Amino acid sequence: MTDSSRPDFGSPDLALPDEIRDPLIKHLDELQERYLQRGWGYRVGFGSRPALLVIDLALYWTQPHNQIGTSCDSIVEATCDVLAASREAGIPVFFTSFNYDPADPPSPQNRKLVMDLSPEKVGLLELDERLARRPTEKLILKRYASAFKATNLHEMLTSLGVDTLIVTGLSTSHCVYATCRDATDSFRVIVPREAVGERCEIMHRVNLLDIDIDLGDVMDAADVVNAIRQTTAPA
Repeated sequence: MTDSSRPDFGSPDLALPDEIRDPLIKHLDELQERYLQRGWGYRVGFGSRPALLVIDLALYWTQPHNQIGTSCDSIVEATCDVLAASREAGIPVFFTSFNYDPADPPSPQNRKLVMDLSPEKVGLLELDERLARRPTEKLILKRYASAFKATNLHEMLTSLGVDTLIVTGLSTSHCVYATCRDATDSFRVIVPREAVGERCEIMHRVNLLDIDIDLGDVMDAADVVNAIRQTTAPA
């Protein structure tokens, strides 16, 4: 069942009105049951060689006063719990942030979102210090929503023998979703429910359901942590 409480992350002006939250969530739960009746939405499960990917938990997104930032302390905290278990188990850890280059030519998508970034603000693309990234944990700078597009993430994962990708971070409907979509043909995809989110509540709920039906397993973060602890670190 989907959590029907108001999420403790996101932007207040993009939250669902209280009077429609319960009916919408009830409908989403019913949709998932109808998909299951059609044989769609079963579990992929954990493999034996997981890796953790932390998407875009950089200051530009984790500080709510920034243009596309949002209140997301609970997401950072849940991700840190998964990070701690991953480090203890010795599984590979990867991070992403945006690869800002003012010399890059514009794309059509730039007409949809005019990002408030400039050379003097590039420090906002540094990871949130609460993640305490280690030098042995790869930081991937990406230009696109998916962590796979125009990067060598796929090659690094396959060279490590990874069969399961645990995906955390921001945002559910954009970079998390796009990454899960690109990962699903090669890897089992696991998404810790409390460790992903975004600024808009309805976009989060709908896309999280879509991930769970079509792309991977959305699980409670505590269950993901327990599964990681049972993992044997790669040689």
